[in-house]
Amino acid sequence: MRRATKITSAAVGLAVLAVAGTAVAAAKQGDGDWPYAHHSAASYTLAAVGDVACEPDDDENAGTPASLKCGSPTLGGMSAEFATAKQATEMHPDAVALLGDEQYQVGKLTDFEKSFEQAWGGLKMLERPAPGNHEYYPYTKKGDNEAGQNGAGYFGYFNGHDQSGTPNTEGQAGDDTAATQGWYSYDLGNWHIISLNAECDSDTFGHDCSTTDDGLLGRETKWLAQDLAANRRQCTIAYWHQPTFSATTASTATVPASAPGADGIEGAAADTWWKLLYRHHATLVLNGHQHAYARLRAMNPAGQYDPAHGIPEFIVGSGGEALDTLAGTPGDYANPNVVTAQAGAFGVMRLTLKSHGYDWSYQPTLPGPGFDSTALKYRDTGSGTCK
Repeated sequence: MRRATKITSAAVGLAVLAVAGTAVAAAKQGDGDWPYAHHSAASYTLAAVGDVACEPDDDENAGTPASLKCGSPTLGGMSAEFATAKQATEMHPDAVALLGDEQYQVGKLTDFEKSFEQAWGGLKMLERPAPGNHEYYPYTKKGDNEAGQNGAGYFGYFNGHDQSGTPNTEGQAGDDTAATQGWYSYDLGNWHIISLNAECDSDTFGHDCSTTDDGLLGRETKWLAQDLAANRRQCTIAYWHQPTFSATTASTATVPASAPGADGIEGAAADTWWKLLYRHHATLVLNGHQHAYARLRAMNPAGQYDPAHGIPEFIVGSGGEALDTLAGTPGDYANPNVVTAQAGAFGVMRLTLKSHGYDWSYQPTLPGPGFDSTALKYRDTGSGTCK
């Protein structure tokens, strides 16, 4: 099996220096050298967010209802994605973990160029994306009827494309081939970071969400096991789009919100990934998909609180497109593993990755539709150690 592209922090710096010579030259005249050179031996900054950009209101999307496009009063719109991009930029990150659904509603290349690129394009060389359902699946809800892109626009944007628009088979979003669909890993200091593709119910994956057969998800799972076994760094982050454990899905008679995969088939499939990560003492799991921010307690693969060996999960789906409703209220969430959450404003999480631990900081930057500035008072900060 062909191994997915592995991007190292050194490669990130070299790539940026190659294209940003004027920025680096300018930086030498001042106190800092951020765009985009790393200059701290003690820590790295990782910005993390998903669910970002609204669908452009242009002629190509004339058939999409206005309520689903940029300018809709129920969505964050361009102002929200510009606000979160500014917040991420001000973090001076060494890398940006994009947690899927970067571009709505089906992630066409032209949509990426007319929406996501406008706000987040300045950070493109630092972006390490994972895809979401809106980059792979068709969208046939709320009066819309758009064909799924099966990752074509996503890879075309992040990996580049030829003159006809065909995506390059290699790039910063990982390999785009029949055998590999954009899973990859990279390193920042003492941290090993893994980006995974959970979109197994797509045509590209053959609608096969088994992690044990010879389908794409099964191959990805074998790659993950090999990647974890080869890793020699103490600290590990894995991220993908649909969370294994939910913050916005209420309990039902058959599937409690705390159960693995309560939010859908992709999260249930990722239960296998959680078992692998748990076995290899992973430090953190990051997800998007649910349009909110939530921090969940350290959990074992069954979703039980496990402070000694469990993995904390952060859901950061507050990138700008829209906001969901949390399942429950503070102190009484449907999933008892949810420590804290907010769904009233858009924002990006900052992770400071140290040699043997991390700090996190989340504060929103723009109120969501129907909310006022009081939503910006929310804060969640803290620290943890690597196992």
